[in-house]
Amino acid sequence: MADPTPAPSPPVIPLPLVEHLFDSPVELLPLLNSIPLPVVLLSKDKRVLLLNRPAQALTGFSQEDAQGLPCRHVLRSSLCVRGCPLDALGAEDRAVVHEADIINKLRQRIPVRATQSPAVTSQGRLAGYIECIEDLRPLSEMANRQQAGFTFGRIVGRSPQMERLFQLVPSIASSDSSVLVTGETGTGKDLLAEAIHQASPRGKGPFVKVNCGALPESLLESELFGHRKGAFTGATENKPGRFQLAHNGTLFLTEIGDLPLTLQVKLLTFLDDRVISPLGGSMPVPVNVRLIAATHRNLEEMVRAGTFRQDLFFRLNVVRLHIPALRDREEDVDLLLDHFLRRINEEFKKHVQTFSDEARDILLHYAYPGNVRELRNIVEYAVNVCNGSRIERTHLPSYLLEQSDILPVAFRRLEAGPAATALPVPAGNPAVHEGDAWSDIEKRMILQALAQAKGRRGKAADLLGWGRSTLWRKMKLYGLDT
Repeated sequence: MADPTPAPSPPVIPLPLVEHLFDSPVELLPLLNSIPLPVVLLSKDKRVLLLNRPAQALTGFSQEDAQGLPCRHVLRSSLCVRGCPLDALGAEDRAVVHEADIINKLRQRIPVRATQSPAVTSQGRLAGYIECIEDLRPLSEMANRQQAGFTFGRIVGRSPQMERLFQLVPSIASSDSSVLVTGETGTGKDLLAEAIHQASPRGKGPFVKVNCGALPESLLESELFGHRKGAFTGATENKPGRFQLAHNGTLFLTEIGDLPLTLQVKLLTFLDDRVISPLGGSMPVPVNVRLIAATHRNLEEMVRAGTFRQDLFFRLNVVRLHIPALRDREEDVDLLLDHFLRRINEEFKKHVQTFSDEARDILLHYAYPGNVRELRNIVEYAVNVCNGSRIERTHLPSYLLEQSDILPVAFRRLEAGPAATALPVPAGNPAVHEGDAWSDIEKRMILQALAQAKGRRGKAADLLGWGRSTLWRKMKLYGLDT
């Protein structure tokens, strides 16, 4: 039988006070929270005393969770693996600066520049350490943007739809309007939200992401709005919510369609009054936060079904940005394949240079139901299993080769021989002869479909079973767009 005696709670370290500076002692944490740079105070034995709000947003740890933990369990820096630089930092030493990576609570690797200084008593003895951390992601993204065309932030594309999106984002970023990002799963809604934040005047502030579908309602309310001590069993300390952690920055609510109706009311209150009410609190707390929401759901249908508040939808839908599915911007597939090949080569220290013609053709004709995320996963798999300099057909995931819609039907039948030459277009299509090049076959298919559609390209695309952008791209390739 289990021992009913509860495990003892870890001791709570008193919050440091600033004394002899003001008329009366004040807590140090509120002062540090006003600094936009992440700051961590450590004791002499390298345990966390304080995390200011930007540091909490960067690491994902709250002050309550991190207090008293060893520094290496909170920052989880690559410096810890190579040997803690604080071990060589004495009371007489000056600040040292290192570039490294940290792993936040969401298991994201973040490049940072850490400035570490000793905290020295008036008698010259070492009392602890202070670390100031700079997030280097905006700098690396800016460098990537300068090195590669057709990008905005970490979003890559050159299709007309993406070019229009890239033109809109800078002007939208300069305002404080709420933004609703829509699109299928895997299209890159979180990347667009982060790009808007980085390009905005709030770019130096925190970018805090919350998945509304990842937590039950009882936990989600505390996570978003915070709670006061004693608000519920186990609430032994005040805990700021994600709204407070995002103060002077951006709060990104992904999967907003999964937000329960009761919390939709509280979110509407914030959008109306710019204040939040922590659980167990009697006074509203003002917060300066820009809100970006994203969903793959149809919110208009949810409003009609009564599962999403209409007034909240109107408040979120001030600026609406839609990221099209990858199958609707097929001009981007080739660009994305090369982009991810370069990125994954750098990440895995591999030297795969290109795709074979056959492998690229398979990848260009695949439908990508998982969108850009699935494309990246496919390239990552291929780079992992490829031991040479070129990705071949055999290096692609087996499910790609088994799917019936990977290659056009005519191409598969052409491979099967002259007995199976029927094309997937209406009757009257020119015959396919053994030895014909695929480009000649495809060109005849396009001309036949255009003739049957009386020149209407949308109808011709439907006859061919293609998207309009695919037909436009192939007509341009074969010189038929004049």
